[in-house]
Amino acid sequence: MRVNFTVNGRQQEADDVWEGESLLYVLRERMGLPGSKNACEQGECGSCTVRLDGVPVCSCLVAAGQVEGREVVTVEGLADFAKQRAEHGGCATGACGTSLDAAKSWESKPADGRTGEQGELSPIQQAFIDAGAVQCGFCTPGLLVAADELLERNAEPSDADIREALSGNLCRCTGYEKILDAVRLAAARQEEAV
Repeated sequence: MRVNFTVNGRQQEADDVWEGESLLYVLRERMGLPGSKNACEQGECGSCTVRLDGVPVCSCLVAAGQVEGREVVTVEGLADFAKQRAEHGGCATGACGTSLDAAKSWESKPADGRTGEQGELSPIQQAFIDAGAVQCGFCTPGLLVAADELLERNAEPSDADIREALSGNLCRCTGYEKILDAVRLAAARQEEAV
């Protein structure tokens, strides 16, 4: 089957997709977007987290055919996603997400959407670096996507909010405290920018 959907603001088409193929496989193997990691293949670790129509999902559990006509944002598109959100007024009231129509107008450039070489980072990506929240990096893409979604809907998350939002993401290296620090830092910077 052929699947047409938007990835990081760009229309994409995947051909010869078989019905059991996961979105994770299509992103990594067919589209060359290796940021989402393939670890448990059971939706338990969160390393493959992407946003599907604004909602964090484990891409290993989503059949590729389910994304027909939908919007996917991966870790490779976070910087552009955050930039576009800021330019269009953002959404940090705690009660909204990004509309599909708004997301469709965003366009990631190949330099940042595929290779990450453009050098600009999203606020949560920069906060992870500044807080020392990255160790081996395997879990980092999923944590970044989940944390970005949290900060979009809740500008001032409590520690309990952060823990809940990241509860589906496992990390074997950090002990989580630096990750919590990074989300707190990104939230504080977001508040200063307003």
